[in-house]
Amino acid sequence: MRENLHRFFRAARGAGVRLSPAESIDAMRAVSKIGFSDRDILRDTFLLTLAKTQDEKRALGDCFDLFFSQPEPPPSPENDNSEAGEKADQAEQNPGEAAGGQPTEGIGALAQMLLAQDRNQMSAAIANAASAASLFDIRYFTQRGIFSGRILDQMGIGRLRDDLDRLTGTNPAVAERLAMATEALRDSVRETVSQALLLYGREEAENLRNEILRNAPLSRIEPRQVEQMRALIRQIARRLRERYSKPRKRQRRGHLDVRRTLRRNAAWGGIPFLTAWKRKHRDRPKIVALCDVSGSVARVSDFFLLLIHSLHEVVDDVRSFAFSGHLIEVSDILESKTPEAAMAEIMSKVGFGSSDYGNSFADFENEWMNAITPQTTVIVLGDARSNNLDPRADILRRIGERSKRLVWLNPEGRMAWGFGDSEMPRYATFCSVVRQCATAKQLERAVSDIVATYQ
Repeated sequence: MRENLHRFFRAARGAGVRLSPAESIDAMRAVSKIGFSDRDILRDTFLLTLAKTQDEKRALGDCFDLFFSQPEPPPSPENDNSEAGEKADQAEQNPGEAAGGQPTEGIGALAQMLLAQDRNQMSAAIANAASAASLFDIRYFTQRGIFSGRILDQMGIGRLRDDLDRLTGTNPAVAERLAMATEALRDSVRETVSQALLLYGREEAENLRNEILRNAPLSRIEPRQVEQMRALIRQIARRLRERYSKPRKRQRRGHLDVRRTLRRNAAWGGIPFLTAWKRKHRDRPKIVALCDVSGSVARVSDFFLLLIHSLHEVVDDVRSFAFSGHLIEVSDILESKTPEAAMAEIMSKVGFGSSDYGNSFADFENEWMNAITPQTTVIVLGDARSNNLDPRADILRRIGERSKRLVWLNPEGRMAWGFGDSEMPRYATFCSVVRQCATAKQLERAVSDIVATYQ
């Protein structure tokens, strides 16, 4: 039963329920108290000990219903012929005899089970065979046929085929009934495998889909994939929060300072009752983010804003700005509203316009240049296309000189930099770091590296 609980926990994780080892242990302790006799109480116990949100409660409830329900073997097809019905009743009462009273004692256990039509016995046999075939290891839909074959082999499908061949020549009536029961068995096994795939394959399928999305160009995401990509960006943001969340991680003690330790313990003859450690000084993190939300990057600006929103939850001091033709500060919007509401408001104010980097940089210099200090990391997210207007690279040079680092994240491929109205080569001269961020994976790595420098 402990193994079954471990499988249930794994299925729950695949359904989107976040379970820690401690929570799993608490659930197992609770189950040991209430037992398995009352399914409703067991379900409520899992919901109380494992689920933390309403969404997780719904997902866990559906997972429980699916995990603890066994597919019912379909009944054998009914025959309208009364004589055939009488023969079927006779076979049910005595599976050792076929129609006409001819003995079938030489058939295998699986054939006798099918002829007896004991549905409880059949369900138990399928469950045992599924366990022996390690059905809980199924991951992908392409494995359904493999595991169906393994379960049937464990049940003795080879002997059943031989019994069918022999009965076809000696007792056609019983052979026909056995053939129909065999088809019903295959259907039950396929249903069992499909149920296991829903339980144990969702996590792998989700991981595979996310991996494909992580490496897909943000500008080429299809409309049907936009919500999936937003969910993926939220996962990335959550990982950043969990990895670099406030308050800051406890600072490591560093190396032992021998001289200070000896001086501090001189009163005790140099015995080191009190120790002194060398600690590295870390600057207080400060980030200024400038995000292009013009029409040329409209398809990726949503994802940029989502990541900037996560920075406000990870770093103490973040000021965010958005621009297309002109620049505005959006820090209060991102801090006070949900990501979706904040993005909608920002795009309504400055989004989808014609980009003018020079004018936007001038707005920043005139009103917010004092926000940059030698401890500030400035992040610019945009394609550097200024519609052949004055790029004002001189302002970007001054921003780079005042800041600790100037990082530019560009969603376009490097082959497009410098062509047409792209000013990327000119801007890159004054940047500390220039990265292509055409995919979610590249964007996560870039933001993670920026935040990690303050840990």
